[in-house]
Amino acid sequence: MSQPGETLDIRAAVTRSPGAPFVIEPVRLRAPRGDEVRVRIVATGLCHTDLIVRDQHYPVPLPAVLGHEGAGVVESIGPDVRHVAPGDHVVLTFGHCGQCRHCRDEAPTYCDDFFGRNFGGAGPTGAHVLTDADGKALNDHFFTQSSLATHAMSRENSVVPVRRDAPLALLGPLGCGIQTGAGAVMNTLQVATGSDIAIFGAGSVGLSAVLAARAAGAARIIVVDRLASRLALAAELGATDIVDAGENDALDVIARLTGENGVRFAVESTGNTTVLRQSIAVLGKRGTVAVVGAPALGAESQFDVNDLLIGGKQIRGVVEGDSVPGRFIPALVDLYLAGRFPFDRLVRYYDFADINQVVADSEQGITLKPILTMDSAGP
Repeated sequence: MSQPGETLDIRAAVTRSPGAPFVIEPVRLRAPRGDEVRVRIVATGLCHTDLIVRDQHYPVPLPAVLGHEGAGVVESIGPDVRHVAPGDHVVLTFGHCGQCRHCRDEAPTYCDDFFGRNFGGAGPTGAHVLTDADGKALNDHFFTQSSLATHAMSRENSVVPVRRDAPLALLGPLGCGIQTGAGAVMNTLQVATGSDIAIFGAGSVGLSAVLAARAAGAARIIVVDRLASRLALAAELGATDIVDAGENDALDVIARLTGENGVRFAVESTGNTTVLRQSIAVLGKRGTVAVVGAPALGAESQFDVNDLLIGGKQIRGVVEGDSVPGRFIPALVDLYLAGRFPFDRLVRYYDFADINQVVADSEQGITLKPILTMDSAGP
């Protein structure tokens, strides 16, 4: 275990130019200060957001170390840390200030400094924690972690202790993608026993919503996608009805399934603005759609305003599943260990060294939720 004052030589996947392959490089990580927590990463999920930032659809400065679904073991802490200790098993999640009105209202996903702390490329004061082999600063603090690395620096309020009997290598995606889909169902929509829901998109976020809807006791779970393999998995995980949007008109199929009532809830996870319009159209009166899919910045959608008004429908934007991570992530771990939230069915493990193969498999739809394990990466 490292000592609190040590600077570590680690390895990290560095993104140096838009769209370029990740390159695993030797990197130096300074010692923690203040409320910082340094974590030995056991495994990190790769998320779609990592790739759209690599491609610069979101303006994170390069060169950067990305990664925002890390799980590992606390190695050292700054002097202001009170609630996390070396040796703790932890999941790393998004950054938030903890002080603005939204954080005080237990809505940290809408923190006034959310963009800066998660996409700014540096800490709140503009300082970096990583330097490359030439001593040049790397943009870091991605989602307050930059966990595509053997070690990461986070902050106390972004570090969530988890049970030691849980499989730590599996848990990283709970910090972003899995909590996004599950939280949209459990926190935002508050889907209850006997409810019906339509979920557009059967990627890892959409299927996490399926798992959450099943755990919540939804009576009808309709899943819409174009990939037969994903629809088949959705059915195995609890979907009562599946709709192949490549072969059928999703609106017609859902109308036949639900009649005049429509669905009470919907989740839009594709980021496709046309699909968003469909997810609004399938709602019944007073229905709500949770929008979690992120299109390119500036994307616009169209919908029938009178349908919205007359039907009393709601469109709800959702970040990170409206999660309070310190409570929600441990709750999902408990559900998993109880056999009620089998998100391991979405996962495939890869060695860290194979990161660019992971990217290819993700972009081709071969893998739903890849997890990179660091055991073979070395310091």
